[in-house]
Amino acid sequence: QVQLVESGGGLVQAGGSLRLSCAASGMIFNINFMGWYRQAPGKQRELVALISSGSSANYADSVRGRFTISRENAKNMVYLQMSSLEPEDTAVYYCNAGVRLYDGYREVWGRGTQVTVSS
Repeated sequence: QVQLVESGGGLVQAGGSLRLSCAASGMIFNINFMGWYRQAPGKQRELVALISSGSSANYADSVRGRFTISRENAKNMVYLQMSSLEPEDTAVYYCNAGVRLYDGYREVWGRGTQVTVSS
């Protein structure tokens, strides 16, 4: 069984910064893509950023230039550095990964971490 566990969420004032972390654990052969999604109250879950196994990154227009995604393949970790936070960034942030197991492939989600940005 594979698990993704997020950490680093919290309450921050507008203009502030937070760093989210996500750790993958289990019988993992390797991890393909890793990413962050978010879901605000009353809205659909949306992509924030994705990073490939070769560390090629893509961002949503709304966060490009403010957020940076990175990963440590040796530790099966992905990070999201968030700067210049805005109240509109308030959401539950979910980690997502495409994981190759020893007996197959699975897309896995974490349980989420709350980020609240006050104005």
